[in-house]
Amino acid sequence: MALIAFYGFSTLAVGAALAILFTRNVMYAALCLFVTLLGISALYVLARADFLAIAQILIYVGGVLVLLVFGVMLTHRSERESSQKANIVLTTHLNHIWGTILALSIFGSLFWLIANTHFLITASQDLAGMPASKSTIRQVGVQLMTTHVWAFEVAGILLLVALVGAAYLAMYENKSSKNIE
Repeated sequence: MALIAFYGFSTLAVGAALAILFTRNVMYAALCLFVTLLGISALYVLARADFLAIAQILIYVGGVLVLLVFGVMLTHRSERESSQKANIVLTTHLNHIWGTILALSIFGSLFWLIANTHFLITASQDLAGMPASKSTIRQVGVQLMTTHVWAFEVAGILLLVALVGAAYLAMYENKSSKNIE
């Protein structure tokens, strides 16, 4: 059953990621990104990494994706000259072949690496052959507040400085745009 769920969620995540690449509508790409991120979160749950699954949902699906969707929806577009003109993106390159060769070579080398690696399971196993379920949230919390507390505090201060700087720059740009008008 776990193998079927793994193949289902991985197919969902990869299929939605491919749909992001081939869609021309930005809102459809954001919806496909939502499905991809949820599929990856489900794969984290299957790997018994519950902290990563919750962080994936809260940070990426809940924060970044909602910000992206609102950014796309609220962005002011100037009117086009002609409504008959197609909405095309001006990123046509002739290097599709080299990009495809590079992507396939990276995919092939990663596939070969994963296929030839012998993973050892050292934890005790339950009746289905899966490792016994233990929550990783407590371990991550203890490590963040004991061993890695300095990095945790520095990251918090860095994010606070970035937030204050962004608010200052937004306020400064608003004042200068009002003076021009």
